[in-house]
Amino acid sequence: MPAADSSTAIGGALLRAWPLPIPEGGDKNARGSIFVVAGAPQMPGAAILCATATLRAGAGKLQIGTCASVAAHVGSAVLESLVVALDETRSGAIALASAQTIAERANKADALVIGPGLVDESASGDLIAAVVTKLDVPAVIDAAALACFSDREDVIACLGGRAILTPHAGEMATMLQRPREEIEANPQSCALEAARRFHAVVVLKGETTYIADPAGAVYRNDHGDIGLATSGSGDVLAGIIGGLLARGAEPLHAAAWGVYLHAKAGEALAKRIGMGFLARELPAEVPPLMRALSE
Repeated sequence: MPAADSSTAIGGALLRAWPLPIPEGGDKNARGSIFVVAGAPQMPGAAILCATATLRAGAGKLQIGTCASVAAHVGSAVLESLVVALDETRSGAIALASAQTIAERANKADALVIGPGLVDESASGDLIAAVVTKLDVPAVIDAAALACFSDREDVIACLGGRAILTPHAGEMATMLQRPREEIEANPQSCALEAARRFHAVVVLKGETTYIADPAGAVYRNDHGDIGLATSGSGDVLAGIIGGLLARGAEPLHAAAWGVYLHAKAGEALAKRIGMGFLARELPAEVPPLMRALSE
């Protein structure tokens, strides 16, 4: 039987109590620098969507690490980025040998996003496990990169609470080694269990998204539209959260703001366009939403 919902709803009043960092001056580095590791030959669009969203969330400097075979394509699609071509495996995964390069570049930035569009869960799990042990900055860990946590839960402890994990119910089922039906029946308690087990902020995505932190706080997002259930939407969400993290927001605040902005962007597009809006259209909705909340 599902547990009673004791979470706190996310809304404008809560977010205004957690204002986003705004630089007083300086160059693009003052706005926050981010390194996005994403994409594969099969899904280069994931890197493009995620990276674009980081800039729309206000980050000032962007670098993208992706498979060498699609690096030129990604670079031509995200003109504002510096693109790093990473070695890849025959399956299209980023090779484990790239872990040192990823960690070094991430540590020169303010935040890392890793996972959108990566393929081969085993190879991606090995990669993130190797990267995390060398990482000094906060990170959003998404999609295939979450695979390593099911049997190596000590790995994420290296980040000391600086990680944001963004699983959907299926990925959470793998992480907790539970049936998916159990996750869907008790999302709040599962999000909190994962946050405590992995000592990370956990964003359990769904019709209602639950955000839990290791200290026991749980927040929920009731906003959004069914149109958000579309290819690439999760990549955009990871990018928005990552951009806010790069700006200097605390992990819990970045997660709550990111989930809310993503949901409200979907609502705005649904109202203006209707069913069938594209994930690529979401990022452009974010700046006016942030401005409206700050006012």
